[in-house]
Amino acid sequence: MLTSVDATIPPMIARLHFPARVTTVVASEEALLAVAQSDADAEGHSAALSRFMVRTESVASSKIEHISATAADYAKALAGSRANTSATSMVAASEALHRLVTRVGERGAFTLDDLLSAHDALMGGDLFEADYAGRLRDMQNWIGGSDHSPRDALHIPPAPERVPALMDDLVTYLNRDDIPVMVQAAIGHAQFESIHAFTDGNGRIGRALVAAVLRRRGVTRNAVVPLASGLLAVRDDYFAALGDYRRGDPTPVIELFARSAIAAAVCSRESIARIKVMPHEWMAELRPRAGSAVAALIPAFYAHPVMAAAEIEQRSGSSEQQTYRAITRLAEAGIIREITGRKRDRVWAAADLLAELDDLDRRIGMQMEA
Repeated sequence: MLTSVDATIPPMIARLHFPARVTTVVASEEALLAVAQSDADAEGHSAALSRFMVRTESVASSKIEHISATAADYAKALAGSRANTSATSMVAASEALHRLVTRVGERGAFTLDDLLSAHDALMGGDLFEADYAGRLRDMQNWIGGSDHSPRDALHIPPAPERVPALMDDLVTYLNRDDIPVMVQAAIGHAQFESIHAFTDGNGRIGRALVAAVLRRRGVTRNAVVPLASGLLAVRDDYFAALGDYRRGDPTPVIELFARSAIAAAVCSRESIARIKVMPHEWMAELRPRAGSAVAALIPAFYAHPVMAAAEIEQRSGSSEQQTYRAITRLAEAGIIREITGRKRDRVWAAADLLAELDDLDRRIGMQMEA
């Protein structure tokens, strides 16, 4: 019978300085430049591109946790249509990421409530975890091993009574401005993963924390860089780097985050360029009459690429009959496609935008593996 376990107690880091080696700092600064250039490309189209990037990041972050769904199922969940639990969880991850980045960006500072609110968005709809959503854990948890025993666990976080003080210390660290940004993001993430503050969802909230650091420090203003797509491609290296951090060496996780950020930023610029021209290409192909339902729905699907019938009719500003004529015309042109296969409660999605989401994730992965 297992009667005791040895838990890891992370150090207090609020006032610590990590003397990163020169090559690590150079890689981090190169990553920041790449991210800033990608973010500048999104300026002027920030609403549509921000949603796209948030979805790319949250889908990849979910896949790291072995939560996966088809693009069609994910799109159905976005529209509030019936979808599997994995797709619904991915949508919740998008909301959690958006909520954390927005709140921290608007205030210019982290609070513990921001992280609790993001966790509530992530887990509030989960059948098994809803009671623990938005709450620091009050029980022991662990990573790896058995679901019922910490025997052979990869990491046993600190006891629950230590978590509040460790989280307050982490928030203080995240609000400092005297640390290189990528160093702060990577160490902040690794520290959060080591604390493992929640019963579930720690990985997705921890990766959302990275995007919030970049927003708070002013590196991004318009979009989220899908850094998780890079981590997903080298998942074993990512978990190994977190292990190195827990053994006292933050360098591997800092350098891996810098590498992932560069890959994500470079590949994102290509997607941003493609996405920017999509509504113009759709307009040029269909040449809709000014004021028509088609003319209204082209920018609507650009900003909201997945919509159910009621939302489409609302955004078209036209009658139900005119709206369905417009839907038919857009579908025949291949601009949108129906994704439920049902006669009722149907949902349409902008085909090119969904395809671009998958393609960006794939290209980032290839860049990481090169």
